[in-house]
Amino acid sequence: MSEFWLCFVPLFVAVDAIGVLPLFVSLTEEMQKQRRQTVILQSGITATIVAVAFLWFGPVLLRFLNISVPDFMIAGGTLLFAISLSDLLAGTKKQREADPDSLGAVPIGIPLITGPAVLTTCILLTSMHGRWVTTAAVVVNISLAGVVFLAAEPLMRVLGRTGMKTVSKLASLLLAAIGVMLIRKGIVGLLASSGA
Repeated sequence: MSEFWLCFVPLFVAVDAIGVLPLFVSLTEEMQKQRRQTVILQSGITATIVAVAFLWFGPVLLRFLNISVPDFMIAGGTLLFAISLSDLLAGTKKQREADPDSLGAVPIGIPLITGPAVLTTCILLTSMHGRWVTTAAVVVNISLAGVVFLAAEPLMRVLGRTGMKTVSKLASLLLAAIGVMLIRKGIVGLLASSGA
């Protein structure tokens, strides 16, 4: 069970459903309740399929490209650090122009829920804790994001925009720390494999 939580927490930070919530609200504010629920379902299915597919087949791609786990840890940690730094320094997460018919898939499912941070974290956690437990953690986290989106209106009232920005900044800070930890572990792994 501890393995699950070791996967759950970094993915919870990477998904950052509270940080994505203001964008979700702005993209769907003119929709009827039933249409909004369809968008949430579409985004959850899309995000889950992409994350799980990458989680299961990403390592095969890495082996094909002759990229070691320490290599990916350093690259992935650097990417996570850069993404989190961008979110910390920018006012909000970037928003893309959205087609109402595919809004759930793009941009909400990809890249707002399952973006580079989630994909990188999935691969790294798979190498450390295994596929099944990482799959369970990513599915639970994406489902939680759906629950957060369903409760968008009351959450917006309780937290307010300032509260959500604060939570999102804290999540970005944690993600930066996870990125640094991965870079450190990757360097240790490279030194160990080279016999240094």
